[in-house]
Amino acid sequence: MELKQRLGYFSLFQGGEQLAPPNISCRVLNYACTRKYTPMSGGPRTYMGKECWKRRLWNPTDTLNVLLIIVDDLRPSLGCYGEKLVKSPNIDQLASHSLLFQNAFSQQAVCAPSRVSFLTGRRPDTTRLYDFNSYWRVHAGNFSTIPQYFKENGYMTMSVGKVFHPGISSNHSDDSPYSWSFPPYHPSSEKYENTKTCRGQDGELHANLLCPVDVTDVPEGTLPDKQSTEEAIRLLGKMETLTSPFFLAVGYHKPHIPFRYPKEFQKLYPLENITLAPDPHVPDGLPPVAYNPWMDIRRREDVQALNISVPYGPIPVDFQRKIRQSYFASVSYLDSEVGRLLSALDDLHLANRTIIAFTSDHGWALGEHGEWAKYSNFDVTTRVPLMFYVPGRTALLPEPGRQVVDLVELVSLFPTLTGLAGLRVPPRCPIPSFHVEVCREGQNLLKHFRFHDLEEDPYLDGNPRESIAYSQYPRPADSPQWNSDKPSLKDIKIMGYSIRTIDYRYTVWVGFNPNEFLANFSDIHAGELYFVDSDPLQDHNVYNDSQHGGFPQSLMP
Repeated sequence: MELKQRLGYFSLFQGGEQLAPPNISCRVLNYACTRKYTPMSGGPRTYMGKECWKRRLWNPTDTLNVLLIIVDDLRPSLGCYGEKLVKSPNIDQLASHSLLFQNAFSQQAVCAPSRVSFLTGRRPDTTRLYDFNSYWRVHAGNFSTIPQYFKENGYMTMSVGKVFHPGISSNHSDDSPYSWSFPPYHPSSEKYENTKTCRGQDGELHANLLCPVDVTDVPEGTLPDKQSTEEAIRLLGKMETLTSPFFLAVGYHKPHIPFRYPKEFQKLYPLENITLAPDPHVPDGLPPVAYNPWMDIRRREDVQALNISVPYGPIPVDFQRKIRQSYFASVSYLDSEVGRLLSALDDLHLANRTIIAFTSDHGWALGEHGEWAKYSNFDVTTRVPLMFYVPGRTALLPEPGRQVVDLVELVSLFPTLTGLAGLRVPPRCPIPSFHVEVCREGQNLLKHFRFHDLEEDPYLDGNPRESIAYSQYPRPADSPQWNSDKPSLKDIKIMGYSIRTIDYRYTVWVGFNPNEFLANFSDIHAGELYFVDSDPLQDHNVYNDSQHGGFPQSLMP
């Protein structure tokens, strides 16, 4: 199998054997080098050096396409984020040409609220979606979305896979027709994700958490993410000759549970190489309200067989390793699909005129703090990968400048993508903004790109909020119970508001009225305070040792 030394695609397998990613000294996405190579357009050609490319930089008046890749439950367990165990050569290759944000955070660590938040550019307290059971246009306000904004500015907008969370939260239509030029695509094999398709050691089919499969043996002989890649490639083929620009959003399911992936990826991660989480126990000072009992994991047949106590577990050590193994294998499977997609973008000569944004809706705990899910305010569940590739621009940034350590938020996706595409950046939202259709609550991140011909966000100049990320999570009670992970709106009694700075994470759990959507900051149920330098894993809560006085109102977003 040919390994394409371009934007992608690296295969981790050849003839059943694992291949190490090649050592590439020259990458080709408008990147400076002076040797011969095989460019996107065909045969060997001498590559133009940096000075020549400086004369051919993207003009902000040119119209660029947008490819937005959204992954489900992906924490930054990737090679480009320093994770040495995980094999993610295609995403790493994309990162090498992109501006990568080291400290990006979601606004709520659960699928529907997070996606509605960053796709509208509004925080959960504005969308009023903390669960899965309401549609923001009816429940909060007729807020525009990223794809809708591009559509209204002349783009052909397309959705493949899980972009919006399906169901009530996107009006059972993925927000069609507002956001999309034609109906979104969902893979037909999606309906088998939670059915009995996992062959156990007894030879029978089960609905398991751990589900490496022989793809030829599953219903339809395929998997959802494979189908999504194929559909996205088909659509890109149609876009090759289109005169108008396109906005294509591709949502991948893995590594969301169940870990249902081609079994060959499991071989990349021998169990003897899998370590446990560095902090696998529930911290002594963790308030009960802050803990999530990972009930969705417990419902899987293979986990039920372990007879684990509720709410704190723990999961047996050998099974912990298997969970981590399957998560990492799912990431490598995802990476291979991303590689197929990016390779097609190259082959169709679209990569040199397409912005690529890559991110996840939230992270996922792999045993840290004794938790195995999202549903919290910890870094492991709120921190996400975030990178932007801009043809002719990001690859030319000096090496140290291609990684940003400042804290940023996913609500910044809206203004940043519109700015990179040369569209008018929506104004910042007034307070309140329920009546305003087009505005954004996130910062415009264009200043980090150092593209002096693009509009930056004057709000950032000298503002102490510049390096603060906000998140929140609802709870139905002070102690873990059956619906602590995903409480319905009517059952929410407490809201955990969290701020993350470069120095600390500070969370207060306060009373919340779901009928009025109001938090009572004088009704503090519990607090958490972790200092990053001395406690990077957030295991030692010093809230009760500090001179706390509730959530600082001056730091509210």
